[in-house]
Amino acid sequence: MANRSRLAWKEEHLRVWDLLQLCTPWLLLTISTGIYFSWVLPASGERFWSEGASVLGLVAVAVLWVLFGHTLPIKGRTLRPVSAGIYFVGLLALCVTLMAHSEVFLVFTIAGFFHAYLLKPWPLGVLGVLATSVALNGSVMNVGADPAPEVLAEFVLIVAVQTAAIGVGILLTARSEPEERKREELVERLEAALHENAGLHAQLVAQARESGAQDERQRLAGEIHDTLAQGLAGIITQLQAAERSASVQGETEEHVGRALRLARSSLTEARRSVQALAPEELGRAHLPDALRTLTEQWSKDQGLRAQVEVTGARVPLSPAIEVSLFRVAQESLTNVAKHAEATRVGVTLSYTGTEVLLDVRDDGRGFTSGLGAGFGMTSMRQRIRGVGGQVEVQSAPGEGTSVSARVPAIVPGGARAKEETDR
Repeated sequence: MANRSRLAWKEEHLRVWDLLQLCTPWLLLTISTGIYFSWVLPASGERFWSEGASVLGLVAVAVLWVLFGHTLPIKGRTLRPVSAGIYFVGLLALCVTLMAHSEVFLVFTIAGFFHAYLLKPWPLGVLGVLATSVALNGSVMNVGADPAPEVLAEFVLIVAVQTAAIGVGILLTARSEPEERKREELVERLEAALHENAGLHAQLVAQARESGAQDERQRLAGEIHDTLAQGLAGIITQLQAAERSASVQGETEEHVGRALRLARSSLTEARRSVQALAPEELGRAHLPDALRTLTEQWSKDQGLRAQVEVTGARVPLSPAIEVSLFRVAQESLTNVAKHAEATRVGVTLSYTGTEVLLDVRDDGRGFTSGLGAGFGMTSMRQRIRGVGGQVEVQSAPGEGTSVSARVPAIVPGGARAKEETDR
């Protein structure tokens, strides 16, 4: 904000100086001409066409000289050092000629002090101030061919003081001009960089929006696969079993009851997926207990023996890691039920300190290397990769399948703070 204030002050300062450069000769010429024709000429008793016509012609020449030698080049930024020097010499000559007709035109001669700043390099500007001061004060003090010593001393003193006072401004301006030019170039580069950064920021925002939408689509696809698809597959399996055992009353009711329970569970999980919540089992307990509940229910539904084992010192994990491991176990058990034709399943959760390992093994028929790359396995790997872990699948025909997930043991922020406090 302070930098912008300084830049605004500088811009305003330069604008005022440019206006002074442009307007000063016109204002001073108008004042001196008006005074001459309204006051000096009538008071002198001279007839207009004998004296006034000459002055009017000189004023017209001065108007054209200032217009084409200064005003238009300044506005068009085409004024060069050589043309500025020529303009200044002509301006001073016109001022001296006009002052020869009337001293009132010394008002117009003051414009020479302002336009001496146009001369480059700066010694020429100081010389221009000196010449303007000599012409101005020489006319006022009537320094002739044989001036009195006191008049000459006063003239020299006034010219020296005037030249020094105004010349210092020209010198300081010349010294600061390179720095000002560098600052202007730096500001232009900064503005260009800011403009480029604004474009990059807009691109990043658009990319982030697209990435967020893609991530959300991926999340919903994974949640639908892990909840609705698996639940519907279980319902179909139970209804098919009920259809096959239609002649046995007890078995039919049991299969229908399981299908109804799966349908309600799938509906609940669908709502939780839409709300981006953790699985229901993790909402009631931590990962080990949730895995045990999941495995026991799966064992009961599938009629297969399944065992859960937890090793190592339990630590609370971040919700994202617990959800990812839970979904891996859920997907693995679903694959066992659909493809493995296994008789035993083992789920092992191991806390090793820096990592947490989840293994789901079965003694089913297995598969050859290269298979098992469906959406479920892809979603499983993406989940674990998203929390900084990795998944390995080992299987061979007739030797069962083992799914191993390895993730870092990242604890929640509150649990970490509590652990450090206890230490």
